[in-house]
Amino acid sequence: MPDPITEELRLDQVERAREERAREREAVQGGEEEAHGRRADKADYLREKLAERGQAEDEAASKD
Repeated sequence: MPDPITEELRLDQVERAREERAREREAVQGGEEEAHGRRADKADYLREKLAERGQAEDEAASKD
């Protein structure tokens, strides 16, 4: 099982991505839409990296 902190951070990024996608859809101005889209993309990227980290933690724990 991944470190609890890693898992918590990953879940935070999932929520952040959802919030930014919602803001992106609701944006009135094009610049706002783009900014929220970039933030959502960043949150997705961080979520993926945290998932990789969690997987690496699992593998390291199974070797011990």
